[in-house]
Amino acid sequence: MRLTVLGSTGSIGTQALDVARERGWSVGALAAGRNLDALEAQVREFQPEVVSVAEEAFAAAQARLREGQPGVRVIADPAEVAALPADVVVNAMSGLLGLSPTRAALEAGRAVALATKEAMVTAADLIWGAAALGGGRLVPVDSEHTGVYQCLTGEDMADVAELILTASGGPFRDGPADLSGVTPEQALKHPSWSMGPKITIDSATLMNKGLEVMECASLYGLPLSQVDVVVHPQSVVHAAVRFRDGSLKGQFGPTDMRLAIAYAIDAAPTGMTRPGDVRGARRGPEVAGHLGWPIRGQWEFREPDAARFPCLGLAYRAGEAGGLLPTALNAADEVAVAAFLAGRLGFTDIPRLIERVLDETPAGTLSWETWQETEGWARTRAEEIVRTGVRA
Repeated sequence: MRLTVLGSTGSIGTQALDVARERGWSVGALAAGRNLDALEAQVREFQPEVVSVAEEAFAAAQARLREGQPGVRVIADPAEVAALPADVVVNAMSGLLGLSPTRAALEAGRAVALATKEAMVTAADLIWGAAALGGGRLVPVDSEHTGVYQCLTGEDMADVAELILTASGGPFRDGPADLSGVTPEQALKHPSWSMGPKITIDSATLMNKGLEVMECASLYGLPLSQVDVVVHPQSVVHAAVRFRDGSLKGQFGPTDMRLAIAYAIDAAPTGMTRPGDVRGARRGPEVAGHLGWPIRGQWEFREPDAARFPCLGLAYRAGEAGGLLPTALNAADEVAVAAFLAGRLGFTDIPRLIERVLDETPAGTLSWETWQETEGWARTRAEEIVRTGVRA
């Protein structure tokens, strides 16, 4: 197996390389941001032929890698890396930075293990169009969506009544009742998973689960009304499918993203070409010694608190409306989270900012051009609201 790993120095990217190391897979190309120390170590170990870095780190990366690894070619465009020949492209780039490489990989006919949920959230129809145009395939990497994929293998989508995504509930699932004084340090303490700062804050607000609901509906071709969320603090059950006869099928395991990553890579070469086009995959060998993982303890399930975590409802609103609202929602959330982490916005002002942007989003039909226009407009408008005050 020959991989391209985009976002290689982030949480999912480094774990994808853990799987590659364990399985003995080769890595032909890497794309990273500005963490040149981590990238240089990855290049030294995996010997890729091509790497991409953020534009502002390009000159420094060229100098460092030319000295230490003279055989590697350094470029600035991750979309160019994504289109290179590979058995599987793992796209773990954070946020909307991963959209263009996803499009490029699919249009080039690549199999994509997709960890960049924003691509399906904001531009699902366009992404499926890119897959149809180039013959590419995709399988999701998120533990919940990969769990749904595994539950659907061998089933008929016509028999599906409901897809169920679980949420840990984040660090504030049991309190405090008043979240207005929450600090970034508190919000970054996720109780179950080790993730990057953006997704960790989104988990604390439940926006991450809202984005996953939108992604799930887009991946499997179901309306949002057939995608439900339950809070499961133990984070053992990752997803479940309820069938029309009343049967439930669940996927569960340890909180280790390497399991989901390995399955997605195994499944990607025969993955989906259209919504709900689920096909099974032959599983590889044991991942990270988890065959001995014990099934113990009590498992708890409860309804999410929509009043304390309004971001979940905002995601349903944007997903049901469709058009340009998902793009605006995602852009506003990225601005809001960055402002919160920088101390410029309160925790409970995150959903208020997003709601204001959604209220002002113009109607329109989604295309690559309107996507770009709306993303830019929503980001600019959100920044204006941060500066002038959410409640102004």
